[in-house]
Amino acid sequence: MDKVKAKKHLGQHFLIDESIAKAIADTLNLHGYQSVLEIGPGMGVLTKYLIEKPITTYAIEIDTESVTYLQQNYPALRDKIISKDFLKFDLNEIFNGNQFAIIGNFPYNISTQIVFRVLEYRAQIPEFSGMFQKEVAERICSKKGSKVYGILSVLAQAFYEVEYLFTVDENVFNPPPKVKSGVMRMRRKENYTLPCNEKMLYKVVKMAFQQRRKTMRNSLKSLNLSDNLREDSIFDLRPEQLSVEQFIALTQKIEANAV
Repeated sequence: MDKVKAKKHLGQHFLIDESIAKAIADTLNLHGYQSVLEIGPGMGVLTKYLIEKPITTYAIEIDTESVTYLQQNYPALRDKIISKDFLKFDLNEIFNGNQFAIIGNFPYNISTQIVFRVLEYRAQIPEFSGMFQKEVAERICSKKGSKVYGILSVLAQAFYEVEYLFTVDENVFNPPPKVKSGVMRMRRKENYTLPCNEKMLYKVVKMAFQQRRKTMRNSLKSLNLSDNLREDSIFDLRPEQLSVEQFIALTQKIEANAV
């Protein structure tokens, strides 16, 4: 079939620069897993470099036109194309509890949701890399003190080492997006279990950054913290001043001092 037409409602911008596709494929270190799942392969510009690697490549694609194109042009992939919505699909229908990596040129309209889903499956995903809208990639990789440091930064870095790799210009896509893109990689920490309650950490981080101009004392007021705990100097800080480790330590203190 002819080339697939990009669909605006799916956030499709097809990468047309082969050297960038190869560079993204090469971000994988191929250690600790036997399979990789590509999200949103489109017409396979990244896929062709993945299937050359000594691991099993799967692809998940919601666009039926792209699925047909891939089946016709990548016969080696034919029985490994999942015509589903990544955000709704149970990945263990394919991976059955085993370790796997995730990669892709991610649709910008769902990219943050993809990251949160990766965090849900972190026990099985030692490596995650790909292309995002530049500001989203920068946000994930930002450190405390940055204006873009936020919920996604803290939660991703609680479990993964993150690295911003390179920037991609608009003109290497068809159609070109209105923004620059950024490629980043997350490699799971050796010890990715938390010394605090995970749900409480998520709650503390989200409450803090939803009122990021306020001090922690004010943004966490509704948690009914003990007077003793509220005297801690960490509550004088604003959320962007706390490192990931400080957020975890704060969550431990909140758990220990619950009233």
